Amino acid sequence: MTRTYFSDWGGLPAQRNIIAGRAIFTDAYAFMPRRVQSDITASLLPGWEDTRAWILARPLTGFAETFAELIVEMAPGGGTGAGEPDPKAEGALFVLEGTMVLEVGGARHEMEPGGFAYLPPSSGWALRAGAGRTVCVWIRKRYEPVPGLEAPEVLVTRDADVAPTPMPDTDGRWSTTRFVDPADMRHDMHVTIVTLHPGAEVPFTETHVMEHGLLVLQGMGVYRLNDDWVEVEAGDFMWLRAFCPQGCHASGSEPFRYLLYKDVNRHPRLEL
Repeated sequence: MTRTYFSDWGGLPAQRNIIAGRAIFTDAYAFMPRRVQSDITASLLPGWEDTRAWILARPLTGFAETFAELIVEMAPGGGTGAGEPDPKAEGALFVLEGTMVLEVGGARHEMEPGGFAYLPPSSGWALRAGAGRTVCVWIRKRYEPVPGLEAPEVLVTRDADVAPTPMPDTDGRWSTTRFVDPADMRHDMHVTIVTLHPGAEVPFTETHVMEHGLLVLQGMGVYRLNDDWVEVEAGDFMWLRAFCPQGCHASGSEPFRYLLYKDVNRHPRLEL
C-alpha cells in the first residue's frame, strides 16, 4: 500500500472566488474542509520560531472538550526548545512533510513523514525542523492520572513499522494502525490511523462516549455525521462530539486514511 500524507495548507483563494464553501458547524460535529486553513487563519505560537499553526480544535463550550489539535508548519530550522507549555499535558506528534529532530529524555530522534511520537506530561521535549518545509500534527490532552499507575513512557515509531490490525470479518479492507497497546491502562488517549480500502465501509452507525478528532491523510470518503452525509477528502478535519452518530464509506481509487484521536480508559467524570 502506498502511503501519502496531505500537507498542502495555506495560501488564499483568488479574488472573485465563490464565497460559499463546504464548512459545517453543528452541536454534534464540525467539518472543516482543507481550504479553510488559509494564510489568514494561521496563528503564531509563543516559544516557537519560524513556525505557524492552524488550530483545528481546542476545549471550548459547545465544541471540543478533551483535546486540542494543531497543524504545525515550520520553515527550515524552525521549531521550539520549549515543547509543551502545560506540565500536566501529554501530546502526540505525527509528521506529514519534511524532516524534524525531536529531543526528549536525553535522546535525539530524527523523524520523517509517517513518524509518530507519544510525549507524556513533563517530558521537556524540543523540536527542530530540517532543511526543508516541515509540517506535523500536534495533539494535546490534559493527562488524567490514576493512583497506582505511572504515566506512559516516551514512544517514537513510524506508520510503516506498525502492522495494521484488521477489523474482524473485513478481509483486511478496514484496519487500524495502533501506535500504543490498547490494553495499556496508563494511556488515556489513543491516536491511531484508520484505513479503509476503496469500497470498504464502517457498516453501522457508531454512537459512543469517545470524542473524536479526525484528520484525513489520504484519499476520499463519504462520512455519516449525525443526520448528514458529508463528502471528505485529504486535508479535511472533523470534530465529533461524544455520542455523535457516525459511519463512513471509502470512495475514490486509493485507500481512505485518517488520523484519529479519542479519549479512552478512564472513569467518566461526574461533574463538569
